[in-house]
Amino acid sequence: MKEVLDKFLKMMVSKGGSDLHIKATSHVRMRISGLLKKASSKPLSPKQVEAILRSITNEKMMQKFKEHKSLDFTYVLDQNSRFRVNAFYQMNGISIVMRIIPVKIPSLDELNLPDVVRTFADVQRGLVLVTGVTGSGKSTTLAAILNEVNEKYEKHIITLEDPIEFVHPDKQCLINQRSIGQDSNSFADALPAALREDPDIILVGEMRDVETIELALHAANTGHLVFSTLHTLDAKETVNRIVGTFPEVEQNRIRLTLAAVIQGVISQRLVRTVDGGRVAVEEIMVRTPRIEELIAENRDFEIPDTIAEGKEVYGSQTFDQHLYDLAMAGIISQDMALENATSPADLKLKFEGIGAGGDEEEEEDKEIELDAFDFKDEEEED
Repeated sequence: MKEVLDKFLKMMVSKGGSDLHIKATSHVRMRISGLLKKASSKPLSPKQVEAILRSITNEKMMQKFKEHKSLDFTYVLDQNSRFRVNAFYQMNGISIVMRIIPVKIPSLDELNLPDVVRTFADVQRGLVLVTGVTGSGKSTTLAAILNEVNEKYEKHIITLEDPIEFVHPDKQCLINQRSIGQDSNSFADALPAALREDPDIILVGEMRDVETIELALHAANTGHLVFSTLHTLDAKETVNRIVGTFPEVEQNRIRLTLAAVIQGVISQRLVRTVDGGRVAVEEIMVRTPRIEELIAENRDFEIPDTIAEGKEVYGSQTFDQHLYDLAMAGIISQDMALENATSPADLKLKFEGIGAGGDEEEEEDKEIELDAFDFKDEEEED
């Protein structure tokens, strides 16, 4: 079954896809330009999907999968293709999702990110967060920022990830990458240990719980630069999520600590471009005395307006400001900008003030040929 899986992965790579979905009792699907396309001519049975999972794991991993009902790991197809894998149980059996991890770490220029993102590589201490829903490109943005640091400064970087995605070679920096579950038991174990390992920069793959958030804030508060991610939609929600994770009696302390250490929040979404690709749309909150004051005084509702007002001076921007810029540059359509806007009515008025552009051309639906691979049950293979 491994050979069949590899054929699907190679097909997806050749078509520029991002995710392979394998579900018991369903067709194999690939995400191409943001859309899920069927890639198999017939559904897979539960035994076939289990056989695929067994072919790319070992007994220890399968035991962990059965105990925890899900499993994260990395799969290497060849020297040019690596995948982040999540396997989990669902009502009809097992499902597997495999996301491609580019071997080449993209530069900030290649990602076409706003210039202000580059300044986060120059920060000496504090906390920088990249947020967004699953699949919005958080890991790629963080990898590009770390790569910028790696090329400019002589520092010690420790990454704590579950699992390791981008592999960073030592350039100017010394980089130690630790996989949770393989190189350490948990983020809670790895973070305190990292503070004793003479780091300049610590990357925490995700701030998942109270303990991890507390430790990350402590690391940032003791003179380290900490990068991490959260599954939040924007800067205001990010502040609320961090503070709200703690018991009410602790929230004021956490709010003051966060106000003191936060250096920036990059929140991003992927939006369809006029040529059928996808581009990252970003809200960027940059630390200013005003932002620090708003967080400390529990006036989070004022953060979006403050971000918008700081665009010219600090380089901050809201989602709607970036959507407007992308639409005016012809990268996305005005319809797509309005569809993804935080305030569609206000953005529409802004477009009308300038003059509407052309309608988005109807995108050609990219189809993929269904495979001719024959699946066999385990009994037939034996």
